Amino acid sequence: MIKNKLIQKLDCINIKTISNEVVFLYHKMNYICSMEQNTNIFGIRAIIEAIESGASINKVYLQKGLRGDLFFQLDKLLKKNKISTSVVPTEKLDRLSKHNNHQGAVAKISPIEFHDLETLLESTLESDKTPLFLLLDQVSDVRNFGAIIRTAECTGVNGIIIQKSGSAPVNAETIKTSAGAAFKVPICKVDHIKDAIFQLKAADIKLVAATEKTEDSVFNVNFNQPIAIVMGSEHKGVSTSVLKLVDYKAKLPLLGEIESLNVSVACGAFLYESVRQRL
Repeated sequence: MIKNKLIQKLDCINIKTISNEVVFLYHKMNYICSMEQNTNIFGIRAIIEAIESGASINKVYLQKGLRGDLFFQLDKLLKKNKISTSVVPTEKLDRLSKHNNHQGAVAKISPIEFHDLETLLESTLESDKTPLFLLLDQVSDVRNFGAIIRTAECTGVNGIIIQKSGSAPVNAETIKTSAGAAFKVPICKVDHIKDAIFQLKAADIKLVAATEKTEDSVFNVNFNQPIAIVMGSEHKGVSTSVLKLVDYKAKLPLLGEIESLNVSVACGAFLYESVRQRL
């Protein structure tokens, strides 16, 4: 869907299929979009067109020292849309673009289409099932993210909500780790996780945060109600500002000497406690 929209938006002069790649001839410049799940777009103008066409950009890699009107136009769009960027050596851009003319910029497009949270909430509340959502407060490792998506699909989660900045991207590795579940579970992106919390609260959905900063056990939480589980980042856990907004805080019992669980494992335990209570 996104790729078709992008082709229309670019108004390509000619399109040639070469093996697994499509070469766009646009303004006498070649922009290559890999047909793999983790699509790359090369060239400043092509990236501008992609953003304006509504493509979901995971990250933009930029060459240090870029100048000029076209770059400033791109930079303005990146900041407006809160798209993650990284300044990298030219050698990395050459590798990402397979040594094509990248003009100092390469963007990675998400292989999935993200859902609108408000629309997803409305459709979920209209169904006859008790809502179960999952909020990820800046989980940054793609393998953890993929594993969480896989478990979410297996446990009937209605939607996963992530923050635009600081979150792991949905890329080829995420899709692989999720065993394809990323195509089945709706995923929403919000400017800040707090925005999602306020929307969920407005819909009378309770929030429980997985955190060690409590004496309450996950086994004492009532999951037989509309609820959203909040999981924190690998290094910091759920942020303090988010903890102040949730309805419940809960932890898993740890009987060994290790002080914490991997976030995807902990998430699985919380989700399956919800399943156990709802069976």
